[in-house]
Amino acid sequence: MADTRTPTRPVRRAVTLAAAADVAAVLVFAAVGRSSHAEGVTAAGVLETAAPFLLGLLVGWLAGRLWRAPLALPLGVLGWAGTVVVGLAVRAAFTHRLPVSFVLVAAVSLAVFLLGWRAVALLVTRAKRAGHHSN
Repeated sequence: MADTRTPTRPVRRAVTLAAAADVAAVLVFAAVGRSSHAEGVTAAGVLETAAPFLLGLLVGWLAGRLWRAPLALPLGVLGWAGTVVVGLAVRAAFTHRLPVSFVLVAAVSLAVFLLGWRAVALLVTRAKRAGHHSN
């Protein structure tokens, strides 16, 4: 018979940590962007810049159902796509402009941040498993 209980504590912890890492990645993206354009790197300013992308991240998490396997790169790509597409669309709706250069920088930067930590986590997990099995 299938187990229909709620996820175990380690699974919930992994989902929580993955969501927190994604939010942190978007906030770092916004802070770096503000800094590189000589805008103030204040909490309010970073949140204002990050808000459209945080909304996109939420949409990506929900559409991709990232909680099922938050470290999986294919699901991470869905989260990244939601972050970029929705984030850029919302930003363009408020600023009434969307330079191609910003689209490219945002897409690449967010890919590095959102997929990069997942790649590192997967490598660490695989290395731990390989070390555990060799003993």
